[in-house]
Amino acid sequence: METTARRGTEELWRILDGDPALLDRVAYGGPSGLLPARLPVMDLARATVAVCALAAAEHAGRPGRVLVDDGAVATAFVSERHLLVDGRQPVNFAPLSRFWRAADGWVRTHANYPHHRAALLAALGTAEDVTAAEAAIAGRTAAEVERAVYAAGGLAVALRTAEEWAAHDQGAAVAGRPLLTRERLDEAAPRARTGRPLRVLDLTRVIAGPVATRTLALLGADVLRVDPPDNPELPDQHADTDFGKRTVALDLERPSDRRTFEELLDGADVLVTGYRPGALERFDLVRPGLVVARLSAWGDYGPWGERRGFDSLVQVATGIADLEGTSEHPGALPAQALDHGTGYLLAAAVLRSLTEQSAQGGTRLIRLALAQTAHWLTSMPRYNPGDWLRETPSPIGRLRHAVSPVRYEDGPTEWARPPGVAGGDEAVWV
Repeated sequence: METTARRGTEELWRILDGDPALLDRVAYGGPSGLLPARLPVMDLARATVAVCALAAAEHAGRPGRVLVDDGAVATAFVSERHLLVDGRQPVNFAPLSRFWRAADGWVRTHANYPHHRAALLAALGTAEDVTAAEAAIAGRTAAEVERAVYAAGGLAVALRTAEEWAAHDQGAAVAGRPLLTRERLDEAAPRARTGRPLRVLDLTRVIAGPVATRTLALLGADVLRVDPPDNPELPDQHADTDFGKRTVALDLERPSDRRTFEELLDGADVLVTGYRPGALERFDLVRPGLVVARLSAWGDYGPWGERRGFDSLVQVATGIADLEGTSEHPGALPAQALDHGTGYLLAAAVLRSLTEQSAQGGTRLIRLALAQTAHWLTSMPRYNPGDWLRETPSPIGRLRHAVSPVRYEDGPTEWARPPGVAGGDEAVWV
């Protein structure tokens, strides 16, 4: 386990410009076989948590041993499924957030929020009824549903294979960019923080952004989450991801609330946003000495650069749902790993930027996207039995067989002879 775990950690730590000498401080353990999937989900989960913990230790000035336990990691990556509120299980997906059979394939919708549900139903021209929605989608192609629902302000994505996504303009745009970017915008001095905790202004939704800010709150930051009064976070999402935070409702279109927000931003050290690109552009959100982290679903580039999106939809578009499914039905990862993994990676990027800023100054800008994390996941090395199979001719036919796992330096890698005809050898020693 340590070899594959360290490989992902090393890659992410290099992307974050971390000191490679610190990697030896990371230790891995815990039960094996968790978050099983065709893709190396556990490797992604383990690596993103490892670099987050390593960046936290570095930033705290105490880079001691970092422990990454697979049990804790796997449980945290499905935290929303383990949540109980007075014994009640959470609602993770609404009835209209699901896969649907279209005329030529599959489409997945996301309608957990009331305004997204209303937009979906308006696009389909039907009432709030699963049977009616099913019939409306069945009569259209997946691409037609995708276009109509997005045009109405909702969320629906047609199922694509990995090859189809690679040929798509947005898929090509994603593949041509790094996993994340960190920029130094100027020479401004970092915000003075003597005697007070790190201040984080949290403008994120659902899982990825809130996981990042929940982690910063764990590490001692004063995290203040801001939501619009008319569109609060879903109660179960709030219960799962707002540990350690304070939350307020502000309408940035209202002058008094806008002034309050501006004052909060002037006093913040870190701003994390998770709304679709362009949604907050009319507000001036960058201040000298601030660390700004921008999270999106598809990236702020390409034809889908201003689209909304969620983990489940990114899985569908990028070929993950096709790969994890069967010939009968699309599948899904065992966790919303794009969300959780991006969240821990975002927290790590913020912490690394703060560490660098304390020595070098500069306003900092970080960009991440769920689609970029999906591209990284699908590009990660994964188990392929073909790598450990050989073909050998023999007297009983051409054999495909497993190689021996017993290896040592300068030792044998192949048997001296293949199997012969059973019972066909002489009863003598060679």
